[in-house]
Amino acid sequence: MNNTLMQEKRLNNEKNRRVILKMDHVTMQFGGLTAVDDFDNVVYEGEILGIIGPNGAGKTTAFNVITGIYYPTKGRIIFDDIDITPYKPHQITHLGIARTFQNIRLFGTLTVLDNVLVAMHHLLSTRDADEILKKHGKDPKIKGHLWFWRAVTKVGYRKKELEMRDIGMELLRKVGLDHLAYEIASSLPYGQQRKLEIARALATEPQLLLLDEPAAGMNPKESEELMEFIRYIRDEFKLTVVLIEHDMKVVMGVCERIIVMDSGKIIAEGTPQEISRNPRVIEAYLGKEWEHAGA
Repeated sequence: MNNTLMQEKRLNNEKNRRVILKMDHVTMQFGGLTAVDDFDNVVYEGEILGIIGPNGAGKTTAFNVITGIYYPTKGRIIFDDIDITPYKPHQITHLGIARTFQNIRLFGTLTVLDNVLVAMHHLLSTRDADEILKKHGKDPKIKGHLWFWRAVTKVGYRKKELEMRDIGMELLRKVGLDHLAYEIASSLPYGQQRKLEIARALATEPQLLLLDEPAAGMNPKESEELMEFIRYIRDEFKLTVVLIEHDMKVVMGVCERIIVMDSGKIIAEGTPQEISRNPRVIEAYLGKEWEHAGA
């Protein structure tokens, strides 16, 4: 099938898909530096979308704008038909967007299960919050997460107590970590720590999951398992997934659509096959070997 027919088929398919996220001409500037320049694109419900580009292209900055860490210089972010541009990060999480980061950010002294429970702090009972605080209250990062929610549950804002440990264990079972529930997070192999970080994001019950370089530091076997895992959680949890990734085997193997950024701008968009054949993308990022691989 030639490129024109492929593009027409893709466009026809996209017409029938619901848009869950729209970046509406978003620009993010830091002084005289434009990190994201007129980013205008959408994310379709249920898809796995990849964002690629060289270091400094603006990929992570785009994630930071979506999740409320940065307020855009121009433009709007529309999620599930709501303008979330002025929203704070915790409000955006509550609406259904979760993310991971380039560097693993687990609570290394907590168990695998407790890491998930901390992520579910908006549902924690007073009892569970107290238990974690008693064990790890000296850690200011954990303390900051939990004290507010302990107070909220104690004064009666919650209508009922939920058995969060059962829910947390069920989540761990679904992602294949239940047998490690009481292991200390920092003791896990690297690939399992990455999986736990994703599980912790899933604990917030998102509709949209943003993964920032999930394959970073993984060996080829772990990367293969990651691709299967991403497909699995998309289907199991009915997610939309957007990932930033430099491992092109992962990107080409798991993503259904790819956006390419360079110097803050979108320079190309298409299926993995289209991107692997795009002369501008080959020159700016992929290299000549992909020209032959995609032929």
